[in-house]
Amino acid sequence: MTRPPFGFGPPDRPDEPGGGGGDDPFGLSAMFGGAGGPFAGGMGEVFAQMQKLMSWRGGPVNWDLAGEVATGATRPDDVPVTPEQTREVAEACRLADVWLDPVTTLPASGAEAQAWTRTGWVTSTTPAWRQLVDPVAGRVVGAMGKALEQGLETGMGGALEGVPPEVAGLLGGSGGLGPLRGVMDQVGGFVFGAQVGQALGALAKEVLSSSEIGLPLTPAGRPALLPANLAAFSAGLEVPAEEVRLYIALRELAHQRLFASVPWLKAHLYDAVDAYARGIELDAGAVERAVGSIDPADPESMQRAMGEGLFEIEPTPAQQAALARLETALALVEGWVDAVVDAAASGPLPSADALRETVRRRRASGGPAEQTFATLVGLQLRPRRLREAAALWSAVAEGGGIAARDALWAHPDLLPTAEDLDDPAAFLARTSSGGDQPSADVDWDAGLRDLDKDLDGTLDDDATGGPEGPATS
Repeated sequence: MTRPPFGFGPPDRPDEPGGGGGDDPFGLSAMFGGAGGPFAGGMGEVFAQMQKLMSWRGGPVNWDLAGEVATGATRPDDVPVTPEQTREVAEACRLADVWLDPVTTLPASGAEAQAWTRTGWVTSTTPAWRQLVDPVAGRVVGAMGKALEQGLETGMGGALEGVPPEVAGLLGGSGGLGPLRGVMDQVGGFVFGAQVGQALGALAKEVLSSSEIGLPLTPAGRPALLPANLAAFSAGLEVPAEEVRLYIALRELAHQRLFASVPWLKAHLYDAVDAYARGIELDAGAVERAVGSIDPADPESMQRAMGEGLFEIEPTPAQQAALARLETALALVEGWVDAVVDAAASGPLPSADALRETVRRRRASGGPAEQTFATLVGLQLRPRRLREAAALWSAVAEGGGIAARDALWAHPDLLPTAEDLDDPAAFLARTSSGGDQPSADVDWDAGLRDLDKDLDGTLDDDATGGPEGPATS
């Protein structure tokens, strides 16, 4: 399921981070005078910061602004991690690794667990978000420019005749946007930066670990939990806080084992987002109508114009394929984690069943992953596939053992497909007969040597790990 990214679209989602509804569809109001906002120091600072931020030349998203907005949202109620919290996180992660050892063949990374503040999460994961969001934003900016050119050519026709030369030059005469293209890129970077910052700031207040959204956002194998968010999450449950912490640590450590042991997985996931971005299109007719509705004397008319359906609602066939690939891959990641954590926690952790259902409901009701993807890249994930994937992974382990289950991660071609999630019995029958089933001592290096046959090469340089970022906060 898709929807317009970056809040572009009908104003019917006012409560979502970075959403397109309400009186502030770009989330800019929090930056002016709000506590902790980058422009809270008076009008002099406002103009200085505006000049700095509007001079961004680093890509389609103004990441300087995104960082300012995100940390401005988290800083007012963020508190440093205490030594006691650091000790509790380290102990929970050490115990989680001990419990995971018997239920998976993927090894522990051995990296020291980290306890992050909310601001620390923003800082540490921003390099990964930049890699995910820039392709989408770049495509949006390019599509907007192309559609705007068409709209100007169609709507103005010969209207440039008699227009002062300086105005005609700004519009590029009868073909192209001329210098207006650079202005539009700057404005787009500013708007997208504000949207991304608002979304990440909102996400930082609720995410429980570095891997909760199911993507590798930090260097592989480095676990991290957010004590402040864990405390808030635990407060609403009738479960001891230490059990909640241990259960989330089990999920975090399982994710990290998977990301560290399957080096092609990050590129596989990120490439699907990039492939989706390449299919983004704008309705030239809608752009023409939007341009005609802008009143230079009414700044809000620009916001209204950009929220009136500029994007195609229906995804292209290429986007549908990319979306299906991403949904299936994320379902397999989360399903594997569910299956492994269930096997590790079902005996020794009294509240394991209750916590599993709580986490599943959190995802199904529009948790951090779904909201963030929908806001930033226009993708809404279908959590119903997670239960199916978890059931399939459990069935594979029951039929062939945990080594056979984990060996399926040796190569993308070995993984279950969306059709296999629809018909797990057929997949089990096929793999149990030896058709697709790798041996328990599968040659991982051989699988990696074949990786280039499955990817288009755009993300190969990043296939061996996550983006570098601060190790502690």
